[in-house]
Amino acid sequence: MMLEMCRRPLEKCFGGGDGGDGLLWHMDLKPHSSGDYSIAVVQANSALEDQGQVFSSPFATYVGVYDGHGGPEASRFITNRLFRFLHKFATEQGGLSEDVIRQAFDATEEFLELVKRSWMVRPQIASVGSCCLVGAIADGLLYVANLGDSRAVLGRRSSDRQAVVAERLSTDHNVAVEEVRKEVKDLHPDDAHIVVFTRGVWRIKGIIQVSRSIGDVYLKKPEFNRDPLFHHFGMPVSLKKPVMTAEPSIVVRKLQPQDMFLIFATDGLWEHLNDETAVKIVSKNPRAGIAKRLVRAAIGEAARKRELRYDNVRRIKRGVRRHFHDDITVIVIFLDHSQLSSNASLKDQSLFSCTNVPVDIFSMNEEAADGSLHTFP
Repeated sequence: MMLEMCRRPLEKCFGGGDGGDGLLWHMDLKPHSSGDYSIAVVQANSALEDQGQVFSSPFATYVGVYDGHGGPEASRFITNRLFRFLHKFATEQGGLSEDVIRQAFDATEEFLELVKRSWMVRPQIASVGSCCLVGAIADGLLYVANLGDSRAVLGRRSSDRQAVVAERLSTDHNVAVEEVRKEVKDLHPDDAHIVVFTRGVWRIKGIIQVSRSIGDVYLKKPEFNRDPLFHHFGMPVSLKKPVMTAEPSIVVRKLQPQDMFLIFATDGLWEHLNDETAVKIVSKNPRAGIAKRLVRAAIGEAARKRELRYDNVRRIKRGVRRHFHDDITVIVIFLDHSQLSSNASLKDQSLFSCTNVPVDIFSMNEEAADGSLHTFP
């Protein structure tokens, strides 16, 4: 009884578990300035490399999902920097714009400076990076900016209002896409091996699938490959110029009455669910817990591909679980158009909120299990 009394306040504050899956965290539903949102994340790697966050104020709602690779450092760095830069530049320049977003992404690429300061003792940090997907809603406009292959998908009513259709709002910067392979090859006409097919997929220099990111210094700064220190960590890669960029693709859209919700998710979700399936799940189910429902659907599909059940997968330990599915982060933003045009009072502090996913779900749940997180003395 006492354990149950402790568990329920913890779930209310930090999000709940999922029927025994100690690697899944979720927040069922929380208000933002123009609707509600739901978040869920499941950890598959030994250290959680995904991060996600939502910030809401009377002026705007910001959404971010960051899919790290090579380690968690870049995605955590973005979590602590990007929204601050968005707010700073938007304030200085009188509101959100494409230029503001580009400046914020460029400033967040200062992760390179962190790498320069620490790589002599941790050379592997030069190969740490993160995809970065951001959405911003302000003044009836939606901005979507991304690096890498996380994805934003809009669910909107069809013209005859008989169905909810999916509309992709972001570009997958992944060389699995023919257009992206062509783009990379066109930027490096003198390198016949800029994109190669290896280990069953297309990769830049045989290493990485995404062509844009924050970090990945060793593929942006040739000096990090020439230095012998890096060769102790990985195989040398001959670079004459950067093979990756931090220049985001940006879409600006005026929100319409038929626009119902937005799904922001790392590629761990889209590996197992297509856009249409994800939109159908959201449109056919209650709002509360919808992000968790999407994560569970993706895990269920990953299990089916291996001829397993969902219950089998959720009992697999972190690290080993990465062989079955990736870290998955999902944020669903519902759009209530009656609120999009309302002028909220700046004095109402309830309209200012920020939610970040846990830095590491396994560690958080370990602390909760051993009593390190207390809700009373």
